[in-house]
Amino acid sequence: MTVSPLLSANAGECTGKPLVIAHRGASALLPEHTLAAYARAIADGADYIEPDLVATRDGVLVARHENEISGTTDVAQRPEFAARKRRQVIDGEAFEGWFSEDFTLAELKTLRARERLPELRGTAHDGQYVIATLDEIILLASEHAVHTGRTIGLIPEIKHPGHFQRIGLPMEERLLETLAAHAYTREAPVVIQSFEQANLRALRARLGPSHGNIRLLQLLGTANTQPSDALAAGKPTRYADLMTPVGLQDIASYADIIGPWTRLLIPVADDGTLAAPTPLMTRARAAGLDVWPYTFRPENDFLPPALREGDDPHTRSEAGSLTEIRAYLALGIGGFFTDDPALGRRAVDAR
Repeated sequence: MTVSPLLSANAGECTGKPLVIAHRGASALLPEHTLAAYARAIADGADYIEPDLVATRDGVLVARHENEISGTTDVAQRPEFAARKRRQVIDGEAFEGWFSEDFTLAELKTLRARERLPELRGTAHDGQYVIATLDEIILLASEHAVHTGRTIGLIPEIKHPGHFQRIGLPMEERLLETLAAHAYTREAPVVIQSFEQANLRALRARLGPSHGNIRLLQLLGTANTQPSDALAAGKPTRYADLMTPVGLQDIASYADIIGPWTRLLIPVADDGTLAAPTPLMTRARAAGLDVWPYTFRPENDFLPPALREGDDPHTRSEAGSLTEIRAYLALGIGGFFTDDPALGRRAVDAR
């Protein structure tokens, strides 16, 4: 396929509007990281769709929030895979369950997706969808781009990069090879994300003029936690260090965008309202970095208390979610991750 000039740049970026990023697809409505969730996100107006990437035993990149897959698939109910359950330490934390790296793609394709937050979002769609590969997601985006006449960007996150490197399944080169194998992702906008720094630095060194459509985004966790590569190397670096003026200047040497947790930009005050913004936005701009925070979710459980509708954590507060997003748009963010792209689209288009 040849990408038309119309599709060579993202529509949101052309108009200057903040970008609506579908966090794992339309994950407030359908099981995350399924082709159905991505298709719904595109229909609801997302500018980018986000696949979190993990590797299979045979080195295929698939979309799962974690490589431990019992929370998002029916693997625990599959007796043929009972013996695959095990315990391992990933990025300094012990996990017990079933892991993507212990399955071939063919085996993973026999599983069915489940809702990761069933207590909030129900289970009506459990068992209907298979695990999607990165290749399938790219094809979905390219087909929708042709049908809609607008570009759908991809913003893959490399999950646990240090872990996968240590077990002989590094994902960075596989990701670049997959992107290069599709005409669509040789031209359409792509942003590669990571909570670690070392793999982004290596990608910056690896990318050249032939990858002008690819940008890099440094994700930022809570202030007192550490990037996993720093932890593994015995370094004291915390995300708080990355958010200083010096830290942000360093990020700007290898990345184009930061992706902070929303509360790192606007905390919640003691009375449940949104507090005054932190200095992070101003510092990021001074370093030449764009800012795309994560993640806006419409349920009461995720909203500041003052923006909730009633007391039930399961209740969707669309008005509250829109108010929250608008507060961040007023800061001048360039894009944002949302579980409900339709609400994100409404917030952006109403400005």
